[in-house]
Amino acid sequence: MTNPWTGEVALTLDGERQVLKLTLGALAELEQTLATPSLVELVERFETGAFTTRDVLALIVAGLRGGGWRGTAADLMTAEIAGGPVEAARVAGQLLVRAFSLPADGAGAAAR
Repeated sequence: MTNPWTGEVALTLDGERQVLKLTLGALAELEQTLATPSLVELVERFETGAFTTRDVLALIVAGLRGGGWRGTAADLMTAEIAGGPVEAARVAGQLLVRAFSLPADGAGAAAR
């Protein structure tokens, strides 16, 4: 089970459930990877649906690394993600939401 109060989101990668989390270090790495002047720009792309697959990949890698995963973007490119690209995009968006907002009441019961 994930803890939405700490920003955790789950993703099944190569048949194993992983917990993703955007820690401060993961966010800094994300900014550097995307060469984005601020994370606000990235959030705006997700809010408007103008995000790219590169954005999704970078967010998933940052979240995995924040959750303790030691892989790289190259490792993720060959991994099987349960739910495919749609699930990856949903998890990436959820990571941003959980990193920058408090969960709604009852979110802990609905966490995956």
